[in-house]
Amino acid sequence: MQLDNLQNLLLRPTSAALIFDDGEILWGYGLGAIKSAIAELCFNTSQSGYQETLTDPSYAKQIITFTFPHIGIVGTNNIDLESQNIYAEGCIINQPIDTYSSWRAEKGLNNFLKHHNTPGITGIDTRYLTRKLASEGAKKVALINFGENKGSFENLQSKLKDWSGLENLDLATVVSTKKEYIWKEGLWKTSADLKQKKLAIVCLDFGIKQNILRNLNDLNFKTTILSATSSTKEILAKSPKGVFLSNGPGDPDATIKIILPTIKELINLKIPIFGICLGHQILSLALGAKTKKMHQGHRGANQPVKNLINNTVEITSQNHGFEVDRSSLSDEIEETHISLFDGSNEGIRHKTLPLFSVQYHPEASPGPHDSSYLFREFYNLVEIHA
Repeated sequence: MQLDNLQNLLLRPTSAALIFDDGEILWGYGLGAIKSAIAELCFNTSQSGYQETLTDPSYAKQIITFTFPHIGIVGTNNIDLESQNIYAEGCIINQPIDTYSSWRAEKGLNNFLKHHNTPGITGIDTRYLTRKLASEGAKKVALINFGENKGSFENLQSKLKDWSGLENLDLATVVSTKKEYIWKEGLWKTSADLKQKKLAIVCLDFGIKQNILRNLNDLNFKTTILSATSSTKEILAKSPKGVFLSNGPGDPDATIKIILPTIKELINLKIPIFGICLGHQILSLALGAKTKKMHQGHRGANQPVKNLINNTVEITSQNHGFEVDRSSLSDEIEETHISLFDGSNEGIRHKTLPLFSVQYHPEASPGPHDSSYLFREFYNLVEIHA
């Protein structure tokens, strides 16, 4: 953006605000839909993939602060989606992007947000927000894009104080599919003849990202996606050789209370199970472990994880605000991965049963791809037990 255009922007009246539950208000300029949202504020350190982040169902009831200053620079398109909707409640960026540059772009970020009825705010010091969250932990906030009519914040502030936050909140069953379907798309828009698929698996959808399904489809899986609340009978009716537990939003303790009997029955049947993110937490809870809210969570595409099995380091993509408490893992469970940021648990496997899971995202799009081998490990596990 030219300097004179930036100066003209800064002379405009503010048209949006970020309101904290302690009364602090940051003023900025509105993006996207003219509306308000109440959610937990988090920050994401990725320098690319903002469209994938916004459409990740795991961000339900969260407002994202993007730390990279040029969010919006490559526009948006209908390919780089993790779902068909924006699930984040809103987004905060530092600099407004009036123009974008990419041969793949179809519309700008502002219009993308408007199309999905999602509010945003720019002109905010995202460094300040990041430091605040890092030092003080998760925050409840309200974001309002009021356009030309400011109105009163009193009602919104009252609703913000009444909102209890993400703890004890089940969102996975809210964002989960209501109808079963079979996934047909592979990586890079490739497709394969389903008649050639040999190994049938079921994915329990807690808020699944489409790139997970693309990775599974690129292997020899026929993948059926079922609702998070599907019964054991409904799952077994698909004759699965394995079960995948997806990522998703909300408090895992709240979700597991709804689906615990089903997960335990699947474990007892010794069906191979692979879980990612919320799926990792759900599997751990079903195995008797506990989870807890993190101080600030892990969100970004540059998170170092140590693989304790082969003593290597993987750079990973992550998005979670809860973690598995390693002190609660039973003797039957082996810890396989840990975070090199804070030492928190990042993966487990059962010592005798065909069960494993990771906290991070090996399907990361646009990357990194250090951990994509985990899908092959799941395939090998399913094939052995088929």
